[in-house]
Amino acid sequence: MDRLFLLSLLVSLTQLSSVLASTLGDVESASIIQEDLSFRQVVPLDDDVDPLLNADHHFSLFKKKYGKTYSTQEEDDYRFSVFKANLHRAKRHQLLDPSAVHGITKFSDLTPSEFQQRLHLGHHKQKRRLSVSAEPNEAPILPTRDLPSPGSALDYRQWGVVTPVKDEGSCRSSWAFSSTGAVEAANALASGDLVSLSEQQLVDCVHKV
Repeated sequence: MDRLFLLSLLVSLTQLSSVLASTLGDVESASIIQEDLSFRQVVPLDDDVDPLLNADHHFSLFKKKYGKTYSTQEEDDYRFSVFKANLHRAKRHQLLDPSAVHGITKFSDLTPSEFQQRLHLGHHKQKRRLSVSAEPNEAPILPTRDLPSPGSALDYRQWGVVTPVKDEGSCRSSWAFSSTGAVEAANALASGDLVSLSEQQLVDCVHKV
């Protein structure tokens, strides 16, 4: 009788353990998804990093590829801990979304606050607005040409009318890159000549508009 009771108790405990593990797994996944709802570059630092990630090797390659140097060993150690957290995050998110590619970038040694500061992702007040005419008839009408139907998909890269992706760096002028990209493509379609335009020139001259 005692043996049957102990066996029944063991089965019940095993089932309870399985349910708890499943619940904790769901909570962790929900936490990761919730984390993505607000922009994050790395996860909080922790020691729970899979040793199979071979972080030391990847960190050495990362520093060599992007020319990363740190002034002290303490700084190197700290950046390595941030880098490991970033690897850990990339691995977890790859499991959640296999259709995307999560991995190492040139920002992988930055904390979330450093990343936001580097790319000026915080909220900032718009200093002024450019005046735009409300009368549509005053807008110039540009010449157009007949183009074949694009069908279900259209990749202008295959047409040779877009320039390669440009690195904005720490510039807070995404509008300049999107503007030049649109003008470059429009000019290439109209003239057949693909010319890379200067975002810096737009930034330097916009205050004169």
